[in-house]
Amino acid sequence: MRTHPPTQGQDAGPSHAGAQAFREAMARLAAPVSVVAVLDPAGRRRGFTATSVTSVSLDPPMVLVGVDHRSSCHAALTEAPEFTVNVLGAHHGELARRFATHGVDRFAGAGFAGWPGTGTPYLPDAGVLLRCRTADVVRAGDHDLVLGAVTDARTADPAPDPLLWYRRAFHTPSPALPAAAAA
Repeated sequence: MRTHPPTQGQDAGPSHAGAQAFREAMARLAAPVSVVAVLDPAGRRRGFTATSVTSVSLDPPMVLVGVDHRSSCHAALTEAPEFTVNVLGAHHGELARRFATHGVDRFAGAGFAGWPGTGTPYLPDAGVLLRCRTADVVRAGDHDLVLGAVTDARTADPAPDPLLWYRRAFHTPSPALPAAAAA
């Protein structure tokens, strides 16, 4: 495996060129696409397309969601007692685009339901559905990391092919490669 040494003469501090190089590097990191959904303090459904969702802990089960400080959903997510992570399947491409678009009713006709007892929005046909209680919010540069204690986890059966974000576009995986023969 080839490694990429640091450019000579560059310091470790942030720079415009460094930020652009980082942005390009992250564009080449394939990520599953999710819609993170929440009720704001006024009881309105809010949500956004997210690729910065990852597992943190198995015991207790926890995930983190990164949300930009400039996001229209930032306050709703960071102040909510609970939220859902709806991992999208390949058939959800249009839904992912809608939840990434500003100035539209993201939930109109999207098929979301309200969690019994709380009303927190969730997508019944998500490939993976995680209901999370907000455990902590940690500032990290221009984002906040919302740590969620998973209170319910559900998977679709059969599992749909995932929707992935790679090189600034949505993709679905190509057919799996055959398993390597045992030596």
